[in-house]
Amino acid sequence: MIARLIGEARHVAIGAASPIPATGAFLLKAEKPSLRVSLHQRRRANPFTEGSRELFDLAGQGRIDVFFLGGAQIDGEANINLVRAGEKRFPGSFGSAFMYAVIPRTILFREEHSRRALVPRVEFVSARGEPFALLTGMALFSWQKEARRFRLESVHPGHDVDEIHAETGFGFDSPARVSTTPGPTAVQLALLRGRVAKEIAADYPEFAARVWDA
Repeated sequence: MIARLIGEARHVAIGAASPIPATGAFLLKAEKPSLRVSLHQRRRANPFTEGSRELFDLAGQGRIDVFFLGGAQIDGEANINLVRAGEKRFPGSFGSAFMYAVIPRTILFREEHSRRALVPRVEFVSARGEPFALLTGMALFSWQKEARRFRLESVHPGHDVDEIHAETGFGFDSPARVSTTPGPTAVQLALLRGRVAKEIAADYPEFAARVWDA
């Protein structure tokens, strides 16, 4: 699904701690070699001297098409919290507010789908913007700009709409019939388990070892 969301983009940037979006991006790159993938704060994964400042410059110039952005909390107005929740503090936003605002297609991503992660209102607004979509470990939502609400587009295999409602802390729209998220093809699975697993192991070694035994 991540590869499908990136679509025909020329340049995609991935947040610092986002091995799953990175895997999807490298899968698409294996199918479409012209795609440029930059991993934020990963010096080996982008051709920049410092690893971050040049990426911000490219974003400001409109030369990044898609950005994946996560949050400790995400609310129904598409605000994200990367700073604190209760007494727990997180690493911080580090430019996310800028990237969220200037990149035309920002996709919010959070593997955990729970009322702890998807809240009615974030405790601290690290960044706000107009996302293209919200992708979780259970479902895909699109963003309705005029209504300023998420819309459920598909539910991943093994989950259902009732579960999505029960585990989501904010309200969202839903069609009468919600489709099931299509899985990867046999060719895509082979790429993920082979070439892609080896490529991401350089920057996400623990993830690659745990998921792909790479």
